[in-house]
Amino acid sequence: MKFYKLMFTLTMIMGTLITISSYSWMSMWMGLEINLLSIIPLLKSINNQFPAESAFKYFIIQSIASTSFLFSMILNYNLIEQLNNFFNLTINIIFYASILTKIGAAPFHAWFPEVLEGLSWSKCFIMLTWQKIAPMIIILQNFKFNFMMLIIIMLSSFTGSILGLNQISLRKIMAYSSINHISWMLASIPSTKIIWLMYFLIYTMISLVIILTLNYMKLYFFHQLGFLKNNKILNMLLSLNFLSLGGLPPFLGFFPKWLTINFLILNNNFFIALMLIIFTLISLFIYTRITFSSLTLLNKDYQMKEITKTTLWLIQLNFLILSSLLLCPIMFNYF
Repeated sequence: MKFYKLMFTLTMIMGTLITISSYSWMSMWMGLEINLLSIIPLLKSINNQFPAESAFKYFIIQSIASTSFLFSMILNYNLIEQLNNFFNLTINIIFYASILTKIGAAPFHAWFPEVLEGLSWSKCFIMLTWQKIAPMIIILQNFKFNFMMLIIIMLSSFTGSILGLNQISLRKIMAYSSINHISWMLASIPSTKIIWLMYFLIYTMISLVIILTLNYMKLYFFHQLGFLKNNKILNMLLSLNFLSLGGLPPFLGFFPKWLTINFLILNNNFFIALMLIIFTLISLFIYTRITFSSLTLLNKDYQMKEITKTTLWLIQLNFLILSSLLLCPIMFNYF
């Protein structure tokens, strides 16, 4: 690894840690800015102009979001005693809009699939997981289950499932999948926070396994899935992990969704639970289409290649994540 990459990776991690361990708004904002300025050099690529374009788009959107966050914070500090209910509501809307823009939740999502489309798989993984931690923690500490958040949850669930239907790019499918999962994470936040943490960790693990496999096979588009035919075991396990990402039982991805549904029903939020389930079924259709494409519809059959050490490691990792649901009942003993 080049020295500048190591340095900016460490400062990116430091920015996130500053935000999640802060007690003041200003230090939260500083952590977000350190994180943003650190990831921009990491996104660029010498051999390709698309990452530079994605980095520029990402910088513009995040700068606008950070400015809005700082603006709402300053207004809240200086005018807190002079404001009436209308202005308080306006400041809250600006605050939530800025943070939701940073994580790519609907209706502030349009930049997210476009940015991911120009990045490599490793950078996509950072955008899908690590870059969501700091804004999510800010929402976690200031979450109010009001009408606005209800609309955001519904829109994110709807957008992530419906807009993913007509995509042929696997990176855009992962982006819209992330938007759909954001709605589930936001819905799980009012719980004891353990459900949110488990959801995020499980989503990260499943995404890591899928992205490692797609990166190893150099797959970026729908029509390339036929190349998985030369490794039938990896093909089958990757297809099942896509279904796990959609939350199909009995795979690991179903576990945090089940906990979230259980929490929503116990708190009489039947409508939100029903909408999340319906739109997740549409997401499952997208993953089922990927599974059918790689297993059946692409009917060219290739001779099985010899399993290398890397392929064996990927197969073991895919199988481990798929079978991890067996360990989840043990985890209940510690919560």
